Amino acid sequence: MTTKLETLEAALRAALGDHLQSLTLALGEITIIVKPEHYLSVSRSLRDHADLRFEELIDLCGVDYSEYGNGAWEGARFAVVVHLLSIKHNWRVRVRTFCADDDLPVVDSLTGIWPAVNWFEREAFDFFGIVFEGHNDLRRILTDYGFIGHPFRKDFPVSGNVEMRYDPEQKRVIYQPVTIEPREITPRIIREEGYGGLN
Repeated sequence: MTTKLETLEAALRAALGDHLQSLTLALGEITIIVKPEHYLSVSRSLRDHADLRFEELIDLCGVDYSEYGNGAWEGARFAVVVHLLSIKHNWRVRVRTFCADDDLPVVDSLTGIWPAVNWFEREAFDFFGIVFEGHNDLRRILTDYGFIGHPFRKDFPVSGNVEMRYDPEQKRVIYQPVTIEPREITPRIIREEGYGGLN
């Protein structure tokens, strides 16, 4: 007797074929990796194929792998991860694609397939700088228009690049370079003898 995940795995392999770069089954979830050039066509197949029918996009996020594994990561820096749900079959899948260029990460927009992805893609653009080609309104969504950089990138300074303040002379909010001195705080841990039952 085959389990539900085995049925889904077989359906994914049959429907996606050579477009499937890898398929991993871990912790009761299936993750597939596809190349960025196949990302749009695979997404369309995931939605439309009768054996899959992933009608609902639950989430999309960006990932910066630049410090993954304490710097041991050797693959592409940026990835887009999508979580999909099939209401008809009651199963889920995670789709990951890596951006081909680390300097200008670009992948196709999925707004033509799942319109609900609109704001998720804008958030990934805002925080990671990932450009979604074909998105009809790709602009910042959570940071302001004058914001410099992308705050979820691993190389973004913790204190930021600029700060805002109200200038009473100009009677408006202005931007200025950050005045906070960067520092590293190391917490001091004091434990009583025999803490946690350890000798």
